[in-house]
Amino acid sequence: MARSKDFVPQGVIPAVLLPFHDDLSIDELSFRSHLRDVKAVEGLSALTINAHSTEVASCTANEQSRVLEIAGEEVGDRLPLIHGIWADGSLEAARIARRAQAGGSSALLVFPPAPFTLGQTADMAVAHFKTIASASDLPLIVFQYPLATGQGYPAATLTRLLDEIPTIRAVKDWTPSVPQHETQVRALQSRSRPVNVLSTNSAWLLSSLVLGCNGLLSGSGSVIADLQAQLFRAVAAYDLAVARRLNDRIHPVASAFYAEPFVDMHNRMKEALVILGRLPRAVVRPPLVKIRDTEIARIREALVAAGLLDGSGKRLEAA
Repeated sequence: MARSKDFVPQGVIPAVLLPFHDDLSIDELSFRSHLRDVKAVEGLSALTINAHSTEVASCTANEQSRVLEIAGEEVGDRLPLIHGIWADGSLEAARIARRAQAGGSSALLVFPPAPFTLGQTADMAVAHFKTIASASDLPLIVFQYPLATGQGYPAATLTRLLDEIPTIRAVKDWTPSVPQHETQVRALQSRSRPVNVLSTNSAWLLSSLVLGCNGLLSGSGSVIADLQAQLFRAVAAYDLAVARRLNDRIHPVASAFYAEPFVDMHNRMKEALVILGRLPRAVVRPPLVKIRDTEIARIREALVAAGLLDGSGKRLEAA
């Protein structure tokens, strides 16, 4: 497995979920089972841990280290691990980067600091990433939030980051504007030192991929990694007919996962895995709360529409 500064984030990269017991402690046995399920899918490039999908905001440093340790044991012989860096301060971000590299991670997904919602400058963004890069020589993935959040990086800031920090190898692009998304794909992947764009626009994945993204990094890959891998291959092969058929299967599930409130997306994915018999329970940590039975029923209907479940509740093959 690639665990070096030579790893290039690209292709299909699911972000896995983190199961909990009813007492809100980590369910390590279920997490191991979940990792084995996802890693068995053909066509994946890496797995992401300690990110939104694993409820990283509610996990302690020790818990994040344990998540990395377990993932290394279960996945490390097959796929590289991308470790999220969720921190409001740059010094803490650097500490996480050092721990992640020491624990065997292959790349770092850098979330924007929350204080940027109050305003940011290019100098602030560059200082944050330089602090992380000084602590680890692993490839960095910039998590590009929507500009409206205040945490997204304007084009000039993003250009400075790529110019001044050579270990940035990819951008996880959550840009909701199609023209901006396309501009970033064209500009970043055509640089003299190309930077891959990894789509995270899972609610409109086919549209995003046809713009030329060199990969995708998505929490819904915790449930439908096989469909995503097939879609990515079909788009790369310019097989529109197959891509549209796959998208017709993905669409009902994506619509269910990414409904309002958006924050419940991974909550819904846990419920989907329970329905599919892949998790014993769907427990989330506060401030998230369990979704209502009516919404769970809609998720079940979406799984049936996607051909992942038959009308009697029997799990079907996704292929």
